Amino acid sequence: MMGLLNTPAVFYTQGLLQIIGIRCNPWAVFDLLGLPAGKNGVQTFEHPIAQLNPALKACIDAGEIDEAIAIVKKYFLDAQLEMAPNSMLFKAGLAMRQANGSLPVSRVAAVAHATVRTLERGFKQSSGHTVKDVSALIRFEQVRNYLWLHPEANLAGLAHELGYADQSHLSREFKRYSGTTPAAFARNTKKSKQALEADFVAFVQA
Repeated sequence: MMGLLNTPAVFYTQGLLQIIGIRCNPWAVFDLLGLPAGKNGVQTFEHPIAQLNPALKACIDAGEIDEAIAIVKKYFLDAQLEMAPNSMLFKAGLAMRQANGSLPVSRVAAVAHATVRTLERGFKQSSGHTVKDVSALIRFEQVRNYLWLHPEANLAGLAHELGYADQSHLSREFKRYSGTTPAAFARNTKKSKQALEADFVAFVQA
């Protein structure tokens, strides 16, 4: 399980690596998993989701990846039914995603019909992060996804389109989350696409 990432996640493996991932909105994930919000780094804990391991291993060993995904999907859909949705956080999160993370906190609070203080407290309790943290990550994802699809994009224009102060601001934020600059990411993406192997798969979050 991985929380909101504000630094790159790097995996090292030998041979084939298969990952089944479920993407949750930061403001809902801790409630969904029944865990306290926080930024405590790597920790060991017991959780009912571990009971899925035998069934998932059997599916993966048999090459039944779709069945494994269906098991995980059902688990989270069932868990979601037991949650009492927080309308304030839902409205705020929806507005942030629709604006690609470019709304100031005061505007997000207005859309959610809450004060800035109440909204910030809700986000800290539900995700362990501030509204600004989550907005910055949403905006970074838009840049990363766009550069993966269009590595020759004009960075200054992209910065303006996504609400950054300027290209330098975009570069600083991109490096904060990815460990590299957007220009370097675009160059590497371009090279990778020219030398893709038949079994290479790239996952881009929407």
